[in-house]
Amino acid sequence: MDINWQAVFNADIAREAIPQILEGLPYTLSLSLIGFALGTFCGFFVAFMRMSKFGPLRWLAMAHISLMRGIPLMVLLFFIYFGLPFMGLQLDAISASIIAFTSMSSAYISEIIRASLSAIDKGQWEAARSLGLRTNVIYRKIIIPQAFRIALPPLSNVLLDMVKSTSLTAMITVPEIFNKAKIVGGAKSDYMTVYICVALIYWAICTLYAFGQLRLEKRLATY
Repeated sequence: MDINWQAVFNADIAREAIPQILEGLPYTLSLSLIGFALGTFCGFFVAFMRMSKFGPLRWLAMAHISLMRGIPLMVLLFFIYFGLPFMGLQLDAISASIIAFTSMSSAYISEIIRASLSAIDKGQWEAARSLGLRTNVIYRKIIIPQAFRIALPPLSNVLLDMVKSTSLTAMITVPEIFNKAKIVGGAKSDYMTVYICVALIYWAICTLYAFGQLRLEKRLATY
């Protein structure tokens, strides 16, 4: 069977499509980075709640983690964007996406943080306390720097997943790169070429992020 490669990938259409697809790149990057940053911030609180000896706080954190890990991101996006207006809260697509990404990522990140903190040898706590160091100083100077090195690879995986998951926000009209690709594919009547282009763009973004992670890991390993 002969394959019409021109129908699979048209270089002329690709040259025209890529600049138009890249118009959505700022949305893809900002959604993933803002969602990750806020998710990390919230994840610290959820992690410490999960480790708390106070039962209600621990149960609340466990409920949040279980719920966010058990609900598909698409369902969460639709609930926030389409469901909350029925409760009197109307959000634009970008705000709804940021809330969804923050809520979802905070659950995964909190477990990464908790596991990383738990991996630090308890002897270091005892040694630091024997020197009279306060708890906040122990965390800031001893525990968190070591925990960060442990947490970096899984945190990077969360960020990469978030970059790829931004494509789901096209379903609620966020003009990120996959949304742009759908529009361009329809205008050019060549979805295959356009989707190959957008796949390569996602791959390039994730490769750059992964390269940055490796550089950061090597830099931290020298200290």
